[in-house]
Amino acid sequence: MTSTEASLAVYDAIIIGAGQGGGPLATALAQAGRKTALIEREHVGGTCINTGCTPTKTMIASARVAYLVRRAASYGVRLPGGEAPVEMGVVRQRKRAIVESFRQGSERRLKEVEGLDLLRGEARFVSPKELEVRLADGALRHLRAEVIVIDVGARPARPKLAGLETVPALDSTSIMELDSLPPHLLVIGGGYVGLEFGQMFRRFGSRVTLVHRGKRLLAHEDDDVAEAVAHILREDGIELLMESLPQQIEQLPDGQLRLSVTTPQGERQVSASHLLLAAGRQPNTDTLNLEACGVRTDERGRILVNEHLETDVAGIYAIGDARVGPAFTHISYDDFRLLRTNLLEGGRASTRDRLVPYTIFIDPQLGRIGLTEAEARADGRRIRVARLPMSAVARALEVDEARGFMKAIVDADNGRILGAAILGIEGGEIMAMLEIAMLGKLPYTVLRDAIFAHPTLAEALNNLFSSLADETGTL
Repeated sequence: MTSTEASLAVYDAIIIGAGQGGGPLATALAQAGRKTALIEREHVGGTCINTGCTPTKTMIASARVAYLVRRAASYGVRLPGGEAPVEMGVVRQRKRAIVESFRQGSERRLKEVEGLDLLRGEARFVSPKELEVRLADGALRHLRAEVIVIDVGARPARPKLAGLETVPALDSTSIMELDSLPPHLLVIGGGYVGLEFGQMFRRFGSRVTLVHRGKRLLAHEDDDVAEAVAHILREDGIELLMESLPQQIEQLPDGQLRLSVTTPQGERQVSASHLLLAAGRQPNTDTLNLEACGVRTDERGRILVNEHLETDVAGIYAIGDARVGPAFTHISYDDFRLLRTNLLEGGRASTRDRLVPYTIFIDPQLGRIGLTEAEARADGRRIRVARLPMSAVARALEVDEARGFMKAIVDADNGRILGAAILGIEGGEIMAMLEIAMLGKLPYTVLRDAIFAHPTLAEALNNLFSSLADETGTL
């Protein structure tokens, strides 16, 4: 048979995509004696390792060092020669090295699993239980299995903007490959990606203008949280254009980009050296030929699944960013655990009532868990709201990182914590402590009365919940 002729292989399970859910699931299935194929068209590890969490947080760490260097004098530290310039080439190389290390480690572990075939290529359905795979070397293979799991992830979306096809534009992947600092970065989009990269490059030394359609940033957060985030970003020197609609972009003869924007104050022209598109992500489901298998998607191309992550077609599942639901690495990994329980252990694990924690890695961090205040009130719940400014947290003052606040939503009837937003230094870590209390169904009084080491950020939970009286509260 020649390299271009199709061959057929029958497996117990096929996983499309070696992301943070697909890779571990393929490993678990193979180790349980299920003959398994794992198909990956680009890099093992998915978005997280290659273009998401790992590289961005590595670069955010570099940006924070630059930020602290500029603030050194306020700590009583004088740097010889003044402010140190940022070497973007070194930042990029550090990022690349860490990504490559993580990627190689993941791939090596997969290749060591007996009963697991790692295939490099592009997959598409030809029937509900059969796939056609175009391998990297050009060969075509047909694979069949009774269990197929789709973990193809998502990619940066391109907004509809007149002139966009005629100008150079960066996305969340390509911007991390810059080896020189943009003099003026124009960001379209005020979600997680736009905020993290906007603050990052402002700290590296770029001028940053962020254009956002909404009345406020972070539409899923409470108003007070979103307003505090906007205040922090403006304090850092980022220009925010809110309720602003991009109309057209063009490149001028001198290479500058010019964006026409409709703002509440009227039409405005914004000139910048670089453009970052951060207006959302789209699932990589468009190349799968889902029509051939009957799997349905929503209007954005995300696969529809039930609470057991199964599609309308029996035996076909979708996990991670490709399906409808929260798009976070840790949720992808929990998707893997859910399917492992159901496929290998005979369980009936479900996404119902699953807590979804997340952290936005601006600085200070925003850690979030559970219901927002607005959601709790919309549900008609009787609640009490605990608040504490970080300026009242001793540890935050000692390290001169006192921006933001802590906020917790408490059920007024049983005292259990319903949700929390921690906007402050190590906000994600403090949020996780509240998540543990929620998992244990502990009343807030346990944290209010607990003994935490002094001086730590954790002991602020004493004061946060002491702001609620035993008998009265915000209803």
